[in-house]
Amino acid sequence: MAKLNQRRSENAIGDVYVDSSCIDCDTCRWMAPETFNRQGNQSAVYHQPQEPTARLQAIQALLSCPTASIGTVEKPQDIKSAQQTFPLLIEDNVYHCGYHSEKSFGATSYFIQRPDGNVLIDSPRFTPPLVKRLEELGGIRYLYLTHQDDIADHEKFHQHFGCQRILHQDDIRAATKNIEIPLAGIEPIELATDLLIIPVPGHTKGHTVLLYNQQFLFTGDHLAWSPHLQHLHAFRRYCFYSWSEQINSMAKLTQYAFEWVLPGHGRRYHSDLQTMQKQIAKCITWMKQTQ
Repeated sequence: MAKLNQRRSENAIGDVYVDSSCIDCDTCRWMAPETFNRQGNQSAVYHQPQEPTARLQAIQALLSCPTASIGTVEKPQDIKSAQQTFPLLIEDNVYHCGYHSEKSFGATSYFIQRPDGNVLIDSPRFTPPLVKRLEELGGIRYLYLTHQDDIADHEKFHQHFGCQRILHQDDIRAATKNIEIPLAGIEPIELATDLLIIPVPGHTKGHTVLLYNQQFLFTGDHLAWSPHLQHLHAFRRYCFYSWSEQINSMAKLTQYAFEWVLPGHGRRYHSDLQTMQKQIAKCITWMKQTQ
């Protein structure tokens, strides 16, 4: 819970605030850009939300903050209604789960509602309001983990929903040793006709991405949009296995068509197929220049 006595001085005067426990994960800034921005090395409220939409987004960001660093001076009367909005629809049957976990440094988790079984992509916090909503949407058949870093409360989701967890064997550690579906090799794996898992070693040795319905690419820590660079990029500073391998893995993605990049860390990106291909090519060129 955010602490008023630790409220950052950079916050605009008013009800909503960020305290000094912020870990600069960027979640609130892209979820509620009219309210939060970056000041120094942490987030702060630069404009108090007045309109209903801005207020709702600010409370959604409060609920999603992985360190509970966002608070309100007055007890929020709209917290329960905001809880009911999760998971947040992105497009078609693809959702943003919210409730980011500090265990994953605030990584974004996603949910796909499918007739053949729903998929949770990386693990959010196991919190009752979200769990209830996921139950209402049909539960979880697969819990797909892009890599070893963003596993958060995977065990609790498995125990509650009986879902099968998926992770590449090269990223399995003590906390994930009982994964039901370990992946192997570097060739694409067709989990279902609409679900293709593509190994992309680089960030970690066992990192994979998930292509859903030839439209949505869930990229974990492999690929994201950079507001600073204004193009798709990879995280050079946080490449823990091999940058050269990650460049090769990025080149693999030129073989596939998709319109959405939905990352664990970083900003999402949406475009037409032609623009997306140009963006991937630009990303690869940039990556080679940073070797």
